[in-house]
Amino acid sequence: MTYSGAVRVGGPADVHELADLMISKVAVGPMDNNAYLLRCRATGEQLLIDAANDPETLLQLIGDDGIASVVTTHRHGDHWQALEAVVAATGARTFAGRYDAEGIPVATDVPVEDGDTIEVGRVSLTARHLVGHTPGSIALVYDDPHGHPHLFTGDCLFPGGVGNTHKDPKAFASLIDDVERKLFDQLPDETWVYPGHGKDTTLGDERPHLPEWRARGW
Repeated sequence: MTYSGAVRVGGPADVHELADLMISKVAVGPMDNNAYLLRCRATGEQLLIDAANDPETLLQLIGDDGIASVVTTHRHGDHWQALEAVVAATGARTFAGRYDAEGIPVATDVPVEDGDTIEVGRVSLTARHLVGHTPGSIALVYDDPHGHPHLFTGDCLFPGGVGNTHKDPKAFASLIDDVERKLFDQLPDETWVYPGHGKDTTLGDERPHLPEWRARGW
């Protein structure tokens, strides 16, 4: 089956099969959050991005192999509702941006800084600290050696714009500056974007609209 990234709460996961990594996307909870299960194909080790809600759904997706790690992209409550239950069931190590960790009610084992590497088996993810949606949001970049990069953006980048900065001009300027400098300026158009809610996109699809986003202020 061809991966589309279109998922719905209560529906099946959509699986993006790469040479070294399998990415399973599922929608959970009343705010239609995306959670992503990453599995290293060489070792079978797994990592979950955002234990957002519906722990039963997430644990079924994880399966008997468990997870080694769970990464929370930012402190907003809709992204960690299932975190306590998932950690209790799996014993996974917890990762979150250093400046958002205090806002997450499950202890963060590994505070993450900009440029830090998070491993899942033999696959490496690079964290990018993006300020504006929250103080400590992180995106994760998988630079696939067999293809184009894959980018997990939490709530910092979506099809059609950056994340909500609640009409705060300073927060918006910070977020769009970070997104442009750390993502668009460093990654190619082919980069596949997996956001915290809704459908996927690519940097190439969004890049032409950066001036428009800046002009409108959101």
